[in-house]
Amino acid sequence: MTDSHLTRRALLRYGAYGTGAAALVGTAASWDRLTGADIPGRDDGSLRVATLGPAYGPEAIRTLREGFAELHPDIKLRINAVQAVDWSDFFAKILTQVAAGTAPDLVYVATEGVQLFAQRLGVALDKWVKRDAAELKEYFTDVHPSLVESMMYEGSLHQLPVEFNAADMYVNRQVLRRAGADFPPADWTRDDFTALLRDMKRSSGSRFTPYFWTNRLWGGVVPWLFANDTNLLAESKAPGGAWLWDGFYPAAQRKGRGGGFRWTTPQASHDRVEEVYDYLASLIRDGLCTRPEGGNGQNLIGVFSTGRVGVTPAGGFWAGGLHLAGMERDGFDVQYFPRWRTQRMQYGAAGYALLRTSRMQDEAWEFIKYAARKDTLERLFATNQTTPARRSLLTAGRYAKTGPAHWPVFYDTLDRFPDTGPIPAPPQVAEVEQVLLKHTGTALASARSVRPALRRMQGDLEKAMERDV
Repeated sequence: MTDSHLTRRALLRYGAYGTGAAALVGTAASWDRLTGADIPGRDDGSLRVATLGPAYGPEAIRTLREGFAELHPDIKLRINAVQAVDWSDFFAKILTQVAAGTAPDLVYVATEGVQLFAQRLGVALDKWVKRDAAELKEYFTDVHPSLVESMMYEGSLHQLPVEFNAADMYVNRQVLRRAGADFPPADWTRDDFTALLRDMKRSSGSRFTPYFWTNRLWGGVVPWLFANDTNLLAESKAPGGAWLWDGFYPAAQRKGRGGGFRWTTPQASHDRVEEVYDYLASLIRDGLCTRPEGGNGQNLIGVFSTGRVGVTPAGGFWAGGLHLAGMERDGFDVQYFPRWRTQRMQYGAAGYALLRTSRMQDEAWEFIKYAARKDTLERLFATNQTTPARRSLLTAGRYAKTGPAHWPVFYDTLDRFPDTGPIPAPPQVAEVEQVLLKHTGTALASARSVRPALRRMQGDLEKAMERDV
């Protein structure tokens, strides 16, 4: 690794949108103690922004701070890069700050925390968006409406997305050549995918794994559920949101949009969910993939870059991560997730949430706008450690050094497949995620384990969704 800090940043993003929600339940349950004013003497009048330390290193913080000072020299800014091993640890530390009366004004929140923050801790941005509509037209024109909709809750907008990562499929070109296989086309199917894994296995040694995936909400079993036209929880749209869609998006782009996603009734016992688990169990049985591991895939860049893994789901963040691991830009490539009943794909996004405890909400809004500016994101994400939410930033020049050749896939996952949506993340996401991880591991222990494990998953999901967070 030429830059272990930045590589760790990429790895954290690998798990950023499918792990790290557990601490949020505690945050919501502790709301009664979160509404007090700051402890006297600890407030120096600065706007306080909390980010995940490994995801935003010193250079990124300097970029944010210096650029904001040029625009708003009258607003003192303090960016606290909270050192945490993952998003769960990060949220737990934010909770500690809030409970101590030293809450930040803004917190960087990924998809799994959006609805819980919106419901219990956050402030809707609607009044500022309406007030500054003329200024924001350029932003919304440049950002896919699905990303914006994923930051809405019950008709109100709670964050401006600044980055996202869809679960596309990375392919090791060294392994492709070894197997004598062609790079898969954009419209490849699940059967094409299976056949490619078999070709890879036949041409490689015993230490080789054709398909590697980790057991988590983002990039785990969920992309396969989406491809089979189902989901872990019943999905619908909240009413409302016309004020935003009518104001910023043309008719074709706002069609079918609502006031944010709703995930409600568990459906783990649905036939199509069982089909997905049966398929993954068959891959394990045939030695085409290993049983899914937990965690955020910290060892995956190494085994992929050395040709011991053929394909794996990952997002735009891996362009920078693999480059830092020493892979040449033509050593890997990326394609859309394969089609099953549909070719709908999943993503996770992130942005800044404004806390109700903030006494600098107008100043915080100015930072939110600044953080979503094109020039800010261009400097902040220069090493391709994520996918910028702004479409115009994805250019051939950006990926000329890092690759991959098919870099348009990253944003075209949204543009070509407009029904692509966020991972299921209701306010109860922490418990939902833990249930999913637990029973997925059990279900894939053997082919006979699938149905009973999914029945238990269904029961536990029903209990989780009944709880008021």
